[in-house]
Amino acid sequence: MRILSIDYGDARVGLAITDELNITVQGLMTIQHNKNDKIVLAKLDEILKKYDISTFVVGMPLNMDGSKTERADVTEKFIHKLKCKYNKIKIESIDERLTTVQAHRTMNELNIKGKNKRKIVDTISAEYILEAYLKR
Repeated sequence: MRILSIDYGDARVGLAITDELNITVQGLMTIQHNKNDKIVLAKLDEILKKYDISTFVVGMPLNMDGSKTERADVTEKFIHKLKCKYNKIKIESIDERLTTVQAHRTMNELNIKGKNKRKIVDTISAEYILEAYLKR
C-alpha cells in the first residue's frame, strides 16, 4: 500500500507517491486544472487504478504563526470532496509551510530555469509534504 501526497493549488496540483514499503518518495506529476477539481479527481481515479493507495496526505497552507490562510479554506473544501469520493482511503492533512520555498531552493541548486520551474514546483513541494509526513 502506498501513500500519495497532494500539493493543492488554484491552477496546479502536485502529486508525489511512496514506494510499496513507504520508505522512499518520488514525484509523480503536476496536474494543470485551473480551479476545476473534476480534472484532479479524474486523474486521481487513473492513479488509483494503477497504484494501491492507502492514504492521501494533503498539504495544508498555514501562516507562519500557524493560523489558517484563505487557501486553507479552499483546501479544506477539496479535502471534503476527497472524503466524499474516496471514503475507503485514509485522508490526512499536514502543515505545508515553506515547502514551496524548499522546492524553489532545490530547483535553484539544480539550475532549473523559467517555465520548467512552473511545471515541477508543485510536484517537488508534494515530495517535501510526503517526506514530512513519513518523518512524523
